[in-house]
Amino acid sequence: MRQLTGLDTQFLAIESETTVGHVGGLAIFDPSTAPGGRFGITEIRAMLEERLHLLPPLRWTLVTVPLGLDRPYWKDDPDFDLDYHVRELALPAPGDDDQLSEQVARIASRRLDRSRPLWELYVIHGLTAGRVAVLTKMHHAMIDGMSGAEIMGILFDLAPEGREIPPANGSLPAEEAPGSLEMLGRGVAALPLYPLRALRALPTTLPYLDVAPSIFGLPGAEQVSRGASRLRRRLLGSEEHDGEIVERPKMRAPRVTFSGKVSPHRRFVFGSMPLADVKRVKNHFGVTVNDVVVSLCAGAIRDWLIAHDELPDRPLLAQIPVSVRTSEQMGTYGNRISVMIVPIPTDVATADGRLAASHESMRAAKDRHKALPAEALQDVTNFIPPAINARAARVALQLGANSALRPLFNVIISNVPGPPVPLYLAGAKLAANYPVSVITDGAGLNITVLSYLDHIDIGVICDREQMPDVQRILDGMSAELRALLTLCETETAGVLP
Repeated sequence: MRQLTGLDTQFLAIESETTVGHVGGLAIFDPSTAPGGRFGITEIRAMLEERLHLLPPLRWTLVTVPLGLDRPYWKDDPDFDLDYHVRELALPAPGDDDQLSEQVARIASRRLDRSRPLWELYVIHGLTAGRVAVLTKMHHAMIDGMSGAEIMGILFDLAPEGREIPPANGSLPAEEAPGSLEMLGRGVAALPLYPLRALRALPTTLPYLDVAPSIFGLPGAEQVSRGASRLRRRLLGSEEHDGEIVERPKMRAPRVTFSGKVSPHRRFVFGSMPLADVKRVKNHFGVTVNDVVVSLCAGAIRDWLIAHDELPDRPLLAQIPVSVRTSEQMGTYGNRISVMIVPIPTDVATADGRLAASHESMRAAKDRHKALPAEALQDVTNFIPPAINARAARVALQLGANSALRPLFNVIISNVPGPPVPLYLAGAKLAANYPVSVITDGAGLNITVLSYLDHIDIGVICDREQMPDVQRILDGMSAELRALLTLCETETAGVLP
């Protein structure tokens, strides 16, 4: 059996009647490239059966430790049923994008069954122009962005005819889970290890408590972090000998409509933009693609807030996930991520001003992240006893949604680089791949961007009651890009003889 990390466990802990812990994607396919033009549940099941031995997480099921004394384990499901996980449905005519968005929102709102491996796949027919959609759901406890990309690399091919798949070395072994009494014994035996881990980890983790996923947002974490940083620098006598610790600036997230407690229901919209346009802006202004994406999000959110007469005079805060997975950890699945809390310039009135401010905010956040030891966050999530870790995760979210307190952050923004070459699934060409991510209490808006070929694909998910007009966010991102492109053209024309 394989034990979950503290961070993996935290993604289980945040689930409630209103919050889900799975992530996924809405992939749109052109079935004309598939053999005989056939692309449906039969072909996808056959492909999965052929590659299942290369995808161990698809067979993992949870084994919990009684009383939450230790972190849960994954084990191979001896009763694995592929037919349960792969499903098929069709949209009624006309099968447009609004209908597809609504269907995705409904499916994304439902929690996964913890008695089975934590994933589902839906083949959706009835789309316009003969397209077929594949919607995936996989629990965040099993994968992060990088390990999700590894799974994608196994499922997808570089040509419609596919590739030769190495056969499994014999049948998959049956794995018997220990009984409740043995699991209880494991939990009791593990309890004394937590204070020992804490003693070893505290010197390196205290200065970073304000960004640790399990601790961030709890009362006192930021003050302890700042105090530990200053004391450590004073004792060492030089910042250069302290890993160049960079303190996070004091930031407080303003409260807006999507800062409250989320409902069980979601809205989802999706769209694409030309990658060449984003790169043109990047090159003209001397920034990064990530800076441009953050700026587009800031401009769109500002537009939404103005339309609802609630634009704060200070910037909103975004949580931006960052991978800390090393090359040695490739293929291990689970979570190897940290987060950056970044002010996004919703308070800046001009598009070029927002881009410049986004560039500066991202630069400062990256400086601090580079100074943070990659193992520090892993130490934090592993030295806290699971029951306390789970409670801390829930309390932090509840505090963020408390109307009497400042939220921890307002929005989640993620930009994931994808493949620049065409991909195929069971012979069908991937046309677009829209991320479907998560929201939480206090942060009821998530904008995730994934590049593919010559475009970026955008998935926006939010609370259904908080943002009924979420399409305005997607439209606002397009308007912000047009404004930046206009500035590129104007400034270029101004320097021509």
